[in-house]
Amino acid sequence: MPNSKKRKLIGLKHHKSKNPHKVIKHPSNAPSAATSKSTTKAQSRPPILPFDPATDRILLAGEGDFSFARSLIDHHAVCDLTATCFDSESVLLEKYAPQASEHISQLVEEGTTVLYDVDATKLDKHKALTKSARFDKVLFNFPHIGGKSKDVNRQVRSNQALLIGFFSSAKALLAPGGSVVVTLFEGEPYTLWNVKDLARHSGYDLQRSMKFEAGLYPEYRHARTLGNIEGGGGWKGEDREARTYVFEVREEKKTGWDDMRHPDRGGGGRKGKRKRDEGSDSESEGEG
Repeated sequence: MPNSKKRKLIGLKHHKSKNPHKVIKHPSNAPSAATSKSTTKAQSRPPILPFDPATDRILLAGEGDFSFARSLIDHHAVCDLTATCFDSESVLLEKYAPQASEHISQLVEEGTTVLYDVDATKLDKHKALTKSARFDKVLFNFPHIGGKSKDVNRQVRSNQALLIGFFSSAKALLAPGGSVVVTLFEGEPYTLWNVKDLARHSGYDLQRSMKFEAGLYPEYRHARTLGNIEGGGGWKGEDREARTYVFEVREEKKTGWDDMRHPDRGGGGRKGKRKRDEGSDSESEGEG
């Protein structure tokens, strides 16, 4: 039996819930004081995975050394995974030597699809991706254009363009009810990218956001866009505060064209217009 099928059987045995964000609650002793309830709840709340390993068909965009992809296979028994990177195979293996070669070999052995030369802003133009079944989750971890420019405004604009391109191209690959998942570091300059606004203007709604827990992905190591740094660099990405955002494609509202042509059906006339206007005001207030 292929390894991917074995993982699927194991995953279905342990993940019977169809809710990808369902958290299994464990019994705990009740706090002795009312004032400590909120603190206890926050400390005992288990972290949440932004995908269901047992049922989701997952696409990873912009992988670095493929350590995240390997962690999904080795430690979460993800059943259906396609991992892609922007670089060519030769460039990637040179940038992230020696670990990338080991990770990729293990992924291929486990039946994972690994694709090179995949532009995250042109996912809908990649033949191998467009010919395959659609994905339940499309993940892009720590997107960044790279480069050493010290012009913050230029960096912000370039990375915003990267995200807009990703949001646009990912839509064509999503299965009904699917979502895109983007993880960014906290703080500037990343907060200047305004990822939630970019997603909203690209036709997505924020479903939820959560703290990125690197500890949930054993053996994962943050890989910089420029490649390995001699000596490891001054910081480790997996130790930095980061946040994960889950976006769903916004449902298009019907124009009510038929009602406009037939006011007697309840959609037209002055009364109908007033109701629609009131509804618009209500939605605007709800967005905040």
